[in-house]
Amino acid sequence: MKYSELSYMGHPSQKYRAELVRLCGGKGDGMRLLQIDNGNGLNLTLVPDRCLDPYRLSFRGDNYGFMSPCGLTAPTYYSDKGADFLRTFTAGFMTTCGLTFLGGACTDQGEELGMHGRINAAPAEELCWYVEEQDGEDVIVVRARMEEGRLFAEKLSLTRTVRIHTAENKIDFEDVIANEGGEEQPFMLLYHMNMGYPLLDENAEVFIPAEKTVSRDPRAEEGIDCWNRIDPPEQGFAEQCYYHTVKKDENGWGSVGLFNNKLQKGVKISFDTAILHDFTEWKQLGERDYVLGLEPSNCKVDGRDKARERGELEFIGRGEKKTVRYSVKAVCGEEGKAELLSLLG
Repeated sequence: MKYSELSYMGHPSQKYRAELVRLCGGKGDGMRLLQIDNGNGLNLTLVPDRCLDPYRLSFRGDNYGFMSPCGLTAPTYYSDKGADFLRTFTAGFMTTCGLTFLGGACTDQGEELGMHGRINAAPAEELCWYVEEQDGEDVIVVRARMEEGRLFAEKLSLTRTVRIHTAENKIDFEDVIANEGGEEQPFMLLYHMNMGYPLLDENAEVFIPAEKTVSRDPRAEEGIDCWNRIDPPEQGFAEQCYYHTVKKDENGWGSVGLFNNKLQKGVKISFDTAILHDFTEWKQLGERDYVLGLEPSNCKVDGRDKARERGELEFIGRGEKKTVRYSVKAVCGEEGKAELLSLLG
């Protein structure tokens, strides 16, 4: 912040802020929340005790993410057995899935694996935040390190850096995943970004520049001709998943988005396809389970056994590091919608 502007304030939090708080009571008792206001209409809650995932994201008063019936649940309740993941799946704007398995529960080479991996329940071992100047703009930087390891098995870490811009309503993420053990490990990674009400309703349009779209199963095939249509909540709706091959720009990045014509607000999600070369759309329009997942990844969501069978399972070598970059931008008005329309060419 320039001193000339700072001279008007007693404290910089009059313009933007990042404050660490703790929850009291319920299943989230004791959890740390880092609440961030960028001073430009964007409010973000990061959860250090759940992989520094963004739980709440709102823009100029309107919520963007889906909050599951579980609410904010501490990692001590997490179980990797079968579908137990769903009992602690807080969802929020994003849940990180991986690092050695994700997707449906399965048995792979004799090992029983639950849904969507363990890293989303990993508390930050290290956490810091500060403000830095970047191209004349103040940027709030948050960094945390999470670990996923066990004796005689994987020893992985994820170091996440989140940059929240103050001059524009954009969040940049950089994740560095490192194999610190002595053996090669399976590597599966998916960013489960969950669009929710009021951004998501029947007034919303989906923008996915898909070069190819494939239904995950017969249920999804029933809606293949309307994969991008959002209807009102439907009792008993059964989920539909679609695998999209997203068009890349000249830098090798893909982008997708959602825009609500009633709110005149939307979101643009961009990702480096060097690692995040797969993309899943999760369409779940049930009553109280009303959510659209826009999910960049390095794999499909059929489970590690299926990935291995198809020869698609990726690995991270001994001492290897993989750097993953992606971003989220809040857009609004005719200009914002035009930006999303441009993705479709």
